[in-house]
Amino acid sequence: MISANNVTLRIGKKALFEDVNIKFTEGCCYGLIGANGAGKSTFLKILSGQLETTNGEVFITPGQRLSVLEQDHFKYDDYTVLDLVIMGNERLYAIMKEKDAIYAKEDFSDEDGIRASELEAEFAEMDGWEAESNAASLLNGLGIDTSLHYSLMKDLNGNEKVKILLAKALFGNPDILLLDEPTNHLDLDAIAWLEDFLIDFENTVIVVSHDRYFLNKVCTHIADIDYGKIQLYAGNYDFWYESSQLLIKQMKEANKKKEEKIKELQEFISRFSANASKSKQATARKRALEKIELDEIRPSSRKYPYIDFRPEREIGNEVLSVEHISKTVNGVKVLDDISFIVGHDDKIAFVGGNELAKTTLFQILMGELEPDEGSYKWGVTTSQAYFPKDNTAEFDNDLTIADWLTGYSPVKDVTYVRGFLGRMLFAGEDGVKKVKVLSGGEKVRCLLSKMMISGANCLILDEPTNHLDMESITALNNGLIKFSGVELFSCHDHQFVQTTANRIMEILPNGSLIDKITTYDEYLASDEMARKRTVYTKTGDDED
Repeated sequence: MISANNVTLRIGKKALFEDVNIKFTEGCCYGLIGANGAGKSTFLKILSGQLETTNGEVFITPGQRLSVLEQDHFKYDDYTVLDLVIMGNERLYAIMKEKDAIYAKEDFSDEDGIRASELEAEFAEMDGWEAESNAASLLNGLGIDTSLHYSLMKDLNGNEKVKILLAKALFGNPDILLLDEPTNHLDLDAIAWLEDFLIDFENTVIVVSHDRYFLNKVCTHIADIDYGKIQLYAGNYDFWYESSQLLIKQMKEANKKKEEKIKELQEFISRFSANASKSKQATARKRALEKIELDEIRPSSRKYPYIDFRPEREIGNEVLSVEHISKTVNGVKVLDDISFIVGHDDKIAFVGGNELAKTTLFQILMGELEPDEGSYKWGVTTSQAYFPKDNTAEFDNDLTIADWLTGYSPVKDVTYVRGFLGRMLFAGEDGVKKVKVLSGGEKVRCLLSKMMISGANCLILDEPTNHLDMESITALNNGLIKFSGVELFSCHDHQFVQTTANRIMEILPNGSLIDKITTYDEYLASDEMARKRTVYTKTGDDED
């Protein structure tokens, strides 16, 4: 068990948390939610001891081990993958290293023998002989092939490092598991594996995530941060949403009844306070009036951007044809003879673990890369807007937000441009901020503003939900559902894909394509998908 007792954290004069009391118990998975800036990651750091509180304390049941998902992908570059995962249990790893050092001695003494015996007993008690196989099982489940298990961390790519740090956090059956955005940069197969792992996990989990489907799958409780307080709800994310809305409705209805009672008492007092025969009744009603208190209903601190893509012209029947495109990147063929035709009602989700292939295809379709073979053709009635996964170059300048967006606007009017920025929560003086100092989420909202202002009827989006909070993801999801044009997108948010796409394409590790007119859930459940998974798992080709 882990609990926060009267926890307050002040940063300057601002109280981020005020007298928070909450208990997290064994066998439950808690989703920690709240608006951007509410303090979700900060609260996890308080629980883990990385941040000291201004007042109050965090209590952990004595003897229990706490494990945290680390975010520094370069901290362990000189460690092998398998060693790093086993380091998730610090005591076990220390025993292993001390044992190795003793056995490596040339002058092995009696004292060394006694110490080695003690270590062996503790090692066996901690299931140490299964440590490497358990670590390997975690890595394989997350899509890290066995051939990489003895590689150095510095030789792996960013997505692989994310998975390995996650395996490190999960290793050794920790009593308390703190996960901050564990699904970031995971492919959909790895997310599905993690969902199953957490559903079966018997200890305490506290997780921050912007993935609504993930929270619905794994959470038994939701801890909602709002206005420096944390309110606990039983159930998953959807149950929290319904419960919180119902609570507000009930409070409003209760206040309405109280207001009617107040009005009734006030009218009686006004009519009979000067009447001697009714004076006692009027006095009693005054006392009753003084006791009535309206419930304080504070609006949520959550803010939803307004995302509305409106194409300037209707799209024709000829949208996009792709014929026999192939592309090799760094010696690896990521696209192999890809062909498809896009219809004017298509909303296509590109899914699966082949991240580079999806990005490469989008870059080819936007004219940023040339295919090695094959061709593509956009219809004459189409116009395209592109959301790149890597937006670094877009913001490498000294422009303000308003000037940056004006450069893409067909109407060079500051009021017009600021209207789009206001919809995306850039209010007042935000427009004069330099784009190069924006946060990841702010840059995403700028790019979405650029896409909206373009009036394009074909949208290409490469992982647009990265860096967005739950409210912005919901707004983008709804905006794409309403959009009347064509969409080609990749996204790791299961609910986003399921509710938006009417066609699924998966580029397999060998560069070939599966193309189905279906929903995402139906695609995952299909026999062909099951056969594909079996084949590529056995061959070890399911890496990113």
